[in-house]
Amino acid sequence: MFLEKREITQFIRLVMDSREKNLINKLNMMRNFSVLSSLSLLLVMGSSCEKPAAVKLQLNGIACVQCHTIQSAADLQALSLQPGDTVIMKSGQWTNQELTFNGQGTSQQPIVLLAEQPGTVIMKGTSSISITGKWLVVDGLVFQNGYTSGKNVVDFTSSSSNCRLTNTAIVDYNPPAATTDYRWVSINGSNHRIDHCYIKGKLHQGPTMVVWGTNKTMKHRIDHNFFGERAALPNNGGETIRIGTSDWSMTSAFTTIEDNIFQRCNGETEIISNKMGADTIRNNFFHESQGTLCLRHGNGSAVYGNYFVGNGNSAAGGIRVIGEDHIVYNNYFQNMAGTGQKAAVAIMDGVPNSPLSGYYQVKRVKVVANTMIKCKQSFDIGSGKGGNSRTLPPTDGHIANNVVSQASTSTMLTFTDQPLNFTYQGNIVFDVPTSQQLPAGFARQNPKYTLTADGIYEPTSTSPVLGAFVGNYPFAAAADAGAPKLDAKHRDLLKAQNIGPGFMTGLGNSLIINP
Repeated sequence: MFLEKREITQFIRLVMDSREKNLINKLNMMRNFSVLSSLSLLLVMGSSCEKPAAVKLQLNGIACVQCHTIQSAADLQALSLQPGDTVIMKSGQWTNQELTFNGQGTSQQPIVLLAEQPGTVIMKGTSSISITGKWLVVDGLVFQNGYTSGKNVVDFTSSSSNCRLTNTAIVDYNPPAATTDYRWVSINGSNHRIDHCYIKGKLHQGPTMVVWGTNKTMKHRIDHNFFGERAALPNNGGETIRIGTSDWSMTSAFTTIEDNIFQRCNGETEIISNKMGADTIRNNFFHESQGTLCLRHGNGSAVYGNYFVGNGNSAAGGIRVIGEDHIVYNNYFQNMAGTGQKAAVAIMDGVPNSPLSGYYQVKRVKVVANTMIKCKQSFDIGSGKGGNSRTLPPTDGHIANNVVSQASTSTMLTFTDQPLNFTYQGNIVFDVPTSQQLPAGFARQNPKYTLTADGIYEPTSTSPVLGAFVGNYPFAAAADAGAPKLDAKHRDLLKAQNIGPGFMTGLGNSLIINP
């Protein structure tokens, strides 16, 4: 008796279904590892004449060639990790565990170290982690209720590259003495990413996060993090992020800081201290932070798409410019009460024959299409003249297509020193007293801005800023003067959507914007 082709096909399907169900039943027996509940199973079956192919596990889209479960730093040290491995840290209190995460992953098969459940692995006591190798990912940890004696909390070593710290929190990890100096995140090596982390409460000496200079191409990315409160230090060394040092100021870092929130980061005058060249700082939100985004050393960096909301805090500053060939555009400032070097935009004087650690003269800066609303001082040009031997005024700069709407008692533009060969064009300013003399290129005109439901001011349909952009500034290509209207990306940023770890909620609740 012979079976029809259709009947043979049905028989094969029954066999295949039976094999698949048996395989799934066996895998279900492994559910005692709670992390497997978050793993998606990818079944690869052969033909009816072949054995079933090996089952592959996927974790957040990363193939898990082999999974390991550990309960201590010693367990991690004992592993010989291979590309594609996933190391699962059991939930609980990890006390005095100094982890060394060492391995050589690949771009297609990184090695992943992650919490059994995000946010449930609590690193306390003197716990820390050193990341050394290639294509390593650390995911889901919480550092709190502890401190180190001087070791960096998270340390990307100089031999590391293409590694990632994500979905992690470091909270109040302070030593007893405020003079103890260490970093919460120290970044050596190249091509690292630090994203979706929550970092809050540093009270002691040393920047919160440091990118160290190197002669290799660096290209780090710091994004979608929430940097919470940092109390003021009585001296320098309280930056939230520092890129490089003066020794590396003539080197390009090509590092990007984007889509982060800085809330009440008051450690010192410089919230971000950029000390290398060719960096990009874009689309960040600075909320009630008593300091500045400072282009301290290095040349050729771009600062754009950032929002600064001071809510009237007298020490809340904007962007401070030092060096050559920087571009500052499409930034938005509201209720910033800082003045002088903490004005919305402060363009500094330089030092003749400056050492690397000094103040290089500002040359060829372009400040284009920014919006300043109710700021106490919008521009300070030649800021800091006379201090620390600063006597060289800025030269060959452009201030164009900016929009200022201020209170009548505020100062729109201050020439602390007279710049050389500056170009002013297309700037629209409102409620500036006639006693304040302005150079050509500033038009006194009501920009007709209105308050939106998001607490941000935008031009109305009859605003004179629409279609008013003039000059050749291709990096800020737009039809309108001033910063662009609030888009979906920046609206999410102002509400802390997709910022910080996935296991934390409500981070945007305190981001109040006063009109």
